[in-house]
Amino acid sequence: MKSSIINSIKSLPPLPKTVIEMQRICNDPDSSINDLIKTVEQDPMIVANLLKAANSPLYSFRREILNVSQAVSLFGMSMTRSIGIGNSVRKLLNVDMEPYGITSDRFAEISSMQAALVHEWYMKIDRLKADKLFLAAFLQETGKIIIASDVIQEDLAANFKSDIEVTIDIARVERSYIHETTATVTAEIFTHWNFDKEFVEMIKFSDAPAKAPDDVKEYSTALNIIKTIIPVNNPLGEHGISYGLKKAEDAGYDVTMLQAAIDSMLARIRA
Repeated sequence: MKSSIINSIKSLPPLPKTVIEMQRICNDPDSSINDLIKTVEQDPMIVANLLKAANSPLYSFRREILNVSQAVSLFGMSMTRSIGIGNSVRKLLNVDMEPYGITSDRFAEISSMQAALVHEWYMKIDRLKADKLFLAAFLQETGKIIIASDVIQEDLAANFKSDIEVTIDIARVERSYIHETTATVTAEIFTHWNFDKEFVEMIKFSDAPAKAPDDVKEYSTALNIIKTIIPVNNPLGEHGISYGLKKAEDAGYDVTMLQAAIDSMLARIRA
């Protein structure tokens, strides 16, 4: 890995105390949803992002969500943690996504779309796996922030952006510029922040699921399918959807469940 990428990761500040506390609560079997609500309420930024997510068309709750208690109760502890961590991480890293041809807000939207799609899909397969994948999908593109910063510092942003705009293989473009991909950089970021090994590895191998250890291969495959369908340069485009469905079929999934989740998301977004 490039020394500049390594140094950027080593220099990252620690995660906010609220995020660390959310992690602790969600990992503690004796903690309750009320413990999480009290913690979230102490952080105005997380409150704002949680309410924004709860009222977005991605989740289509049947009523307007006006407070933290409602949002956490509807999302559940795992999804609340994921949304809180994801938005805090992007704020912490001071996002500039111009080399990828998108704004920081659009980057956040695409991460949310990936998380929402994988969760809706996997809830029909395995609820526990759905919760794990929601957090991973929400955070799997984090490495793009470091890559974008490095490309800008190397004065390669214009060329990189031109290549990203026309590619159907973002990972290949990233390798050609920094010899790494978002997956490997993201894995290093969350290793730096002491996330558990399973979480790190399911993201690390999401560009090459066939090489993943057996215990995370399914997760890495699902993440690869999701970012194929919702890439940052053309989310939910016709080609990406077709290619993602083909990958799902090749991996042995019942593609009707994935297609139903895609159709549901498209209907909500277009409504």
